[in-house]
Amino acid sequence: MLTQLTLGLLHLGYEINPYQLEMFELHRAELVRWNERVNLTAIIEPADIETRHFLDSVSVLQVLGAYAPTGAGLRIIDVGSGAGFPGIPLKLMLPDAHLTLLEATGKKVEFLYHIVSTLNLRDTEVAHGRAEDVAHLPACRERFDLAVSRAVATLPTLAELCLPFVTVGGLFVAQKKGDLRDELGHARNALGLLGGTEARLVEVTLPQLQDQRYLVCSSKIAHTPVKYPRRSGMPFKHPL
Repeated sequence: MLTQLTLGLLHLGYEINPYQLEMFELHRAELVRWNERVNLTAIIEPADIETRHFLDSVSVLQVLGAYAPTGAGLRIIDVGSGAGFPGIPLKLMLPDAHLTLLEATGKKVEFLYHIVSTLNLRDTEVAHGRAEDVAHLPACRERFDLAVSRAVATLPTLAELCLPFVTVGGLFVAQKKGDLRDELGHARNALGLLGGTEARLVEVTLPQLQDQRYLVCSSKIAHTPVKYPRRSGMPFKHPL
């Protein structure tokens, strides 16, 4: 039983039904099974997957109060999805949302295709590519209400990779930990250049996650200039 996940979701105002629980269990089992031959994640203990992957992912629901309760009409892109976090847990809780999982690493993309099929997730796409390239495609540019990322990168870099996907009026959310004061200061210029508001910090309030986790949120208020994101690798080597 995913007791901690159930309690955490109740804390956020969401009830989880038996089918959703079954899908979370299946996602965890497949993650553990695949991780024996493909390096998907360093978090492999079942209890840790429940808290550090599943609960951490659904914490994004804290800032999605305007979309309830099934995510109808919500278009989400998970940038640098890895093994499907936070995108797949969000999709399981918001079954009527449209989800795109963007990942550049081939082995992880294989797992994403497998898990989307295994969980029978409708309105869910897997995109294989780098954000620097995919964000310039007309089908993806400024098409999403929410771009979310747990990728390990600085906030200016994540902003350049994610905000070009977000429609004006939408939201960019980066999941971060620790003392973010310097990082927020460095990101101010990048967010403004890319059409976002100054970042606001939302502390994750889940009792099961007490290690200074935050949702760093920026609303999209203007179109992103066409030159962003810059060519592959540049947002990492030379952040805005």
